[in-house]
Amino acid sequence: MNDSFNDRPNGYLETIQEGLSALGGFGPGASRGIGSREAQLRRLKGELERAEAIVVGAGAGLSTAAGLIYSGERFERYFGDFAARFGIRDMYTGGFYPFPDEETRWAWWARHIYYNRYVDAPKPVYPKLLSLLRDRDAFVITTNVDHQFQRAGFDKARLFYTQGDYGLFQSVNPGSGKTYDNEEWVMQAMEAQGFVRDANGIFQIPQGGVAMALPTGLIPKCPDDGSPVTTNLRADESFVEDEGWHRASAAYAEFLRRNEARHTLYLEIGVGSNTPVIIKYPFWARTAKNPKAVYACLNYEEAFCPEQIEGQSICIDGDAGEILDALCGMD
Repeated sequence: MNDSFNDRPNGYLETIQEGLSALGGFGPGASRGIGSREAQLRRLKGELERAEAIVVGAGAGLSTAAGLIYSGERFERYFGDFAARFGIRDMYTGGFYPFPDEETRWAWWARHIYYNRYVDAPKPVYPKLLSLLRDRDAFVITTNVDHQFQRAGFDKARLFYTQGDYGLFQSVNPGSGKTYDNEEWVMQAMEAQGFVRDANGIFQIPQGGVAMALPTGLIPKCPDDGSPVTTNLRADESFVEDEGWHRASAAYAEFLRRNEARHTLYLEIGVGSNTPVIIKYPFWARTAKNPKAVYACLNYEEAFCPEQIEGQSICIDGDAGEILDALCGMD
């Protein structure tokens, strides 16, 4: 790690430590919130309008609601050839497949990155969330790596992508602490496979199909030393937390500190059980410590809170897109 980063607050580690240290103080009981669904929707609408600060914590469920689905029709449309040849059944597991050579592996990753990073989500869920937060003092922390917040127009200075970005590569030798923008390479790799742009500028598969391997010369390399690269996604300790990551981490820590005693809404959307220490547990802890705070959980079949903060919580079960639609439609 760059020594200069040690002088900045690390919002990532601080918030995880806070959540874990407070977790033992919550009993085993869970609540689905107080009141009917309609009552909780109206309460949340009011909090969105009245809260002095809003912290949004977003997980994979938000992108799923926006149509960025890794299986089914969307997978078959863009990866049907990989499914037929290798038996891969979804984009997530395909990222771990032992492809026979680097040319094939990087053809896969060019498509994976392009369709999950360089195109807008099929449904306007992110723009609707932005409309609800417009002109509010808000900050977003997310475990998503698809860049959809920025594509929708969220302020980059108030975004913290904790787990990386599909739009960045890093060297397999992570000591430099640097990442590299991959947009130009992705576009070249899509064209090399034979994808063609439609009237909207989006790459589509032509009638004759596309190649499943890149020319050897297109296998990406680190621009500094020519070493192999990998995606900048947090999978192990080799994940590079670059200058931009540390800047966002510090900004998040400072936003939390500035608002820890104010009327703050901690709005959790689509966060599952894989990484609750990053968003869910810290949100619970901060709500419990501040009687002015409100915790809201929007999730499909996983909307709940600890009984200890039931009175400060709003839990709405369902598709995040449908919930945001309902909130946008309220007077």
